[in-house]
Amino acid sequence: MITAIILINTEKNQVNTVGGQLAALDGVDEVYSVSGRYDLIALIRLKNIEDLARLATEQISKIDGITNTESMVAFKKISPGDIAGMFDLGS
Repeated sequence: MITAIILINTEKNQVNTVGGQLAALDGVDEVYSVSGRYDLIALIRLKNIEDLARLATEQISKIDGITNTESMVAFKKISPGDIAGMFDLGS
């Protein structure tokens, strides 16, 4: 399973429209409108990297209103339990 995070900028007043279109795509688990440098964050979960490449290049890139994206592929999920285990000294 591949997890990716796509940071997205949109044209002015297009956040909700673009967000709705993103949320409707297969493989897009969650879309958030956010404050800061980006307008939207999309969390992607797909079976393989080829599916991610197809989603990014054939679907997301064609959504009107997107002005810029930055994509990141996750290597490993670190949960609170994992973090606690790093510091457990066997007590």
